[in-house]
Amino acid sequence: MTDTRTDRSTPFPDAPGRKKGYEKRAVDTFLEKARDAFEADEPGALRSTEVRSASFPLVRGGYAIGPVDAALGRVEDAFAAREREYALSRLGARAWVAETRDTAQVVLDRLSRPRGGRFDRVGVFRYGYSVREVDIVSDRIARYLATGDAITAEQVRSVAFRVQRGGYRETQVDAVLDAVVEVMLAVG
Repeated sequence: MTDTRTDRSTPFPDAPGRKKGYEKRAVDTFLEKARDAFEADEPGALRSTEVRSASFPLVRGGYAIGPVDAALGRVEDAFAAREREYALSRLGARAWVAETRDTAQVVLDRLSRPRGGRFDRVGVFRYGYSVREVDIVSDRIARYLATGDAITAEQVRSVAFRVQRGGYRETQVDAVLDAVVEVMLAVG
């Protein structure tokens, strides 16, 4: 396997060719903050949702996006596992399961709406997520929540939609996808 890193001291390969990647300093700073918070082992110092919502400027000569996103997924999983352990010890299994079940039911209720009407739409002259693509992913997630069909948190994290005029409101779709990942990580 060929290592595409130019500087062996960096944790991630550089973005290939002239493609943009994540700004190295921003990634390194965030991961250092995450490591410090994890090692401090203080509940709430940094939450898995904060790791999931981390974003970095795109620049030439930055880190390759895929490896950084994969690492962030592992960091999020580690924080979620710790949050699950803490919640179980604080709330007890019954309350924790009930809380997770409530979140899953809210998501399932939304995704059970008719195709084309699951999320708010942007105006006809604005761009939002492709309704058809979001509905396909929504159907798959709904099957996971209702019957346990196979899908992973990584698949949900990495889903990407094309845009269309009059499409679904992106922030709303993203919030539901975040809730799905949260439920998936909560149940382990």
